[in-house]
Amino acid sequence: MSEISVRPLVAADWEDVRRIFAEGIATGNATFEPEPPTWEGFDAGKVPHSRLVALDEGGTVLGWIAASPVSARAVYAGVVEHSVYVAEAARGRGAGRALLAAFIISAEEHGVWTIQSSVFPENAATVGLHAEFGFRMIGRRERIALMTYGPWAGQWRDTLLLERRSALN
Repeated sequence: MSEISVRPLVAADWEDVRRIFAEGIATGNATFEPEPPTWEGFDAGKVPHSRLVALDEGGTVLGWIAASPVSARAVYAGVVEHSVYVAEAARGRGAGRALLAAFIISAEEHGVWTIQSSVFPENAATVGLHAEFGFRMIGRRERIALMTYGPWAGQWRDTLLLERRSALN
């Protein structure tokens, strides 16, 4: 297994990030979004800190992680909803684990006290990864949205709301 490093995600990574995002979308078990946003849309919707990419020894982007604020209200400033995506060819090699570990440290350093994620129950690898890092399922949203694309098109989908509270903040 090759060495995996993590560094901040920058605009120059966008094509790799977009490709990996599209691979996740194609599975039907990553997001309700039918296609990746533009760089401008991605950049505007994510908190400026804790945007990370995982790289192999050769510098190839294996995955990414970033978060959005859950609310514009000041009282929720320390609550984010994150997404983590790993390239299809890199799944099972530890990139997701490296990203989530680094993300938690960075988010806490930036005052985040609660990290949330909505995950499709069928995405067992993501559910398991989050459990390893102390996320707990705080709810199941049944038939929350009607899928409009991919293998689940026309079907109502459930999501699991996962949450990790910081011991530091």
